[in-house]
Amino acid sequence: MNRPLALDRIRVVLSHTSHPGNIGAAARAMKTMGLSQLWLVAPDSFPDAVADARASGATDLLACARVVATLEEALADTVFAAAVTARRRELSLPRMHAREAAVELVDRTQEGEVALVFGNETSGLSNDEVGLCSLPVTIPTNPEFSSLNLGAAVQLLAYEVRMAALVPPPPADPRPEYATHEQFEGFIAHLERAVTASGFHDPANPKRLLPRMRRMFNRIRLEKEEVAILRGMLTTFEQPKRR
Repeated sequence: MNRPLALDRIRVVLSHTSHPGNIGAAARAMKTMGLSQLWLVAPDSFPDAVADARASGATDLLACARVVATLEEALADTVFAAAVTARRRELSLPRMHAREAAVELVDRTQEGEVALVFGNETSGLSNDEVGLCSLPVTIPTNPEFSSLNLGAAVQLLAYEVRMAALVPPPPADPRPEYATHEQFEGFIAHLERAVTASGFHDPANPKRLLPRMRRMFNRIRLEKEEVAILRGMLTTFEQPKRR
């Protein structure tokens, strides 16, 4: 795939945005860097005249924006998702800085649609939302003053993604067909049912078993065929034993 065309496969996802002006600012930041897919998860106010004003000529992105109720919907059919978060989380995957994460994100567009996910202006992304993503991403700001406006954060990541897309790709190697977000979530749900039915997992006393298993399989990056094998194993384990 032509690297600049990879930008067409990148979704910028804003989750639970509280101020419409930030949606407009994000659209403007995206358009200046050649990104066009804007997804909004349960925004407080959209469409909104304030968003149109802040977009400054990028209202076409607002007109085409997809509004969904949950992050799961925004990530449907994606093969990779990067969560922009400033907080360290105990059970999250190892974090990448924005520059190296942008290279990873562009590289993953060879497999399909990818997503760059931003959280609410005040509270950021929840632990559950970060858990749905493949990679936590951080912007290496001044530790003594790390506050960054949502529109500015989108601009920084959009710039890094564009720079990564402009670099000629390395020689092509055969690439595995990775599981989509929906296929991965289907496997995780199946795994939860199986370990619960077996008695290995007690929903009344869950502790951290399921988040740790999710993190482990997210780190591995399962292929479609591997998901099929694992789900086949789980289905076999669930069947009554013959005497």
